[in-house]
Formats: sequence, structure tokens, C-alpha cells
Amino acid sequence: MINKNSSIPIYSQLEQVIKELITKQLNPEDLIPSEREFAEKYEVSRMTVRQAITNLTNDGYLQRKRGVGTFVALKKLEQNLDHLTSFSEDMRSRGMEPGTKVLAFNKIEANEEIAQKLGLKEGSPIYEIKRLRLADHLPIALQLFYTSVDLVPGLTKEIAEQSIYQYVESELNLSILSAQQDVEAMVAEKREAEALHIKVGDPVLYISRVGLVENDSPLEFVQSFYRADRYKFKVKVTR
Repeated sequence: MINKNSSIPIYSQLEQVIKELITKQLNPEDLIPSEREFAEKYEVSRMTVRQAITNLTNDGYLQRKRGVGTFVALKKLEQNLDHLTSFSEDMRSRGMEPGTKVLAFNKIEANEEIAQKLGLKEGSPIYEIKRLRLADHLPIALQLFYTSVDLVPGLTKEIAEQSIYQYVESELNLSILSAQQDVEAMVAEKREAEALHIKVGDPVLYISRVGLVENDSPLEFVQSFYRADRYKFKVKVTR
């Protein structure tokens, strides 16, 4: 399977071999053979094997765990940032089962920052909802959701476990028109690490969003922390 007389570099050929192994025999999070095993089987140097594995790791096919080995990486979920959808809609469009675990559901008074985001007076009553978002039962994002009690009356924990967007549009007849989103790279602190089953210091993608309904009225202020090893965002730009 490795042609040493080919013009294609040996490490590139080995990359294709490992990709085929991943596709046909291995599952996400399976341990792949060691560098020594690959080197002996295909009669190549360990340096060549290491280069192939490094390239596949950089491309997202593999994941190294120090002191343990190299594993097949979980495929990243990709979301376009040029179209506003709910998490549930996004997951269903991929053929995945969305899930939500409500970790906290409270009515509080808006502080200065949240009041400004929601276009309210400081101290106005708001819902504060902490949710763990799941895809096929695996944690993807930790979400902190805030909305006005007056704008979204009747919101309950049971509704928050399903789709708040669906409730707002179908029950309250409010059209969600647009959102302003800011994306940052961050590292997980204890709160995010425990919820997402990752380590403190692991990378996360942080999104701050203000969603708008009719008359550009703020509906929501949402802070979301996505697992960087499971999620990526794509934006189409034109010149």
C-alpha cells in the first residue's frame, strides 16, 4: 500500500492509509496503532509516521492525548454564522437529536450590563436560564440565556427544555428577525469544564448574542460556550 518509488511523498501516502483505516475500521475516540506499529507494518521510519500523524491531527482527523496515545477525533459540527437558527433547528438539520438540560431557571433583576443588552432599565425583572445543549446526548455547549419577563410572559423550565424560539414564534407570535453575534476564543474555566466534560484550560468558542424581534427590540442576551473540539463556525463573505 506504500509505494516508495512514487512521486507522492511517503508521509502523504501513509496519511491516505490512516484516513482509510479511520473510515472503514475505526470509530470516533478509538485508539489508533502506535508509531512503532505503523513503522514496522509499512517499513517506513518513525519520523515519517510522526509527520503523517501530525498532519492528520492538524487537519482534525486525529487527536493526541499526552501519555495515552492518539485517537480518532470526534467530527466537528459546523454552523454557518450568516443565518439565524435555534440550536434545536441546527441539530435536526444535521440528522442529530437535540437535547437540553436546564441547570438553573430563575427570575432575577437585571444588572447594568444585561439591562443595557436587553434595552431595559436596571432592576427590571428578567429570566436567567442556564442550559446545557446536547447533540445525540453529548454535551456541546453551555448557554446562559436572559430575556425580559414582560416580553416573554409564561416562560417555564419545561419550555426552556425544548425550544424557546419555537415558543416565542408560535405562542407569542413574535418574529425573530436578526441577531448581533460576537465570537471569541477562550479557555474553559471550572464552570464550563464541569458542564462540558472537558478540562480546565481546554479551548472553547465563546459567542455573545443579542437577538432582535420586531422594531429591533431585543429579545434575548445569550452567552454560549462551545466545545472547540466539537464545533466550528463558518462564514461566507463576498467582495
